[in-house]
Amino acid sequence: MNYLIDTHVFLWLSLSPERLSEQACQILQNRENSIFLSKVSIWEIQIKQQLGKVSLALPLATLVADERQTNQLQLLSIETHHIYGLSALEQHHRDPFDRLIISQARQEEMTLVSADQIFSQYPVQLIW
Repeated sequence: MNYLIDTHVFLWLSLSPERLSEQACQILQNRENSIFLSKVSIWEIQIKQQLGKVSLALPLATLVADERQTNQLQLLSIETHHIYGLSALEQHHRDPFDRLIISQARQEEMTLVSADQIFSQYPVQLIW
């Protein structure tokens, strides 16, 4: 099964896995699942790091490379149909990173792994 992890799930997987739910851990550890990280999340982390909102022990590029190798994490590119898919989303919240991740999950028919409960207001499969 294909899963798209939210930005905070990636950070928790990398930096504080104890914060992950039991169900999220099972999904991430099951090698039969395909786990994707959106390039939107990398962009978000980079911006938040530069603003001092996120602190990383390693350079972001190293962290992503390590997780790709260790957890077979795949990167999901931003495509135009993901952007166009934003027009079908209600305005439940304004976070542009979250909205694009939700659109990607919908367009790619992936289950979204996130603790962010506002995502449940969107027509997307959500697991936490």
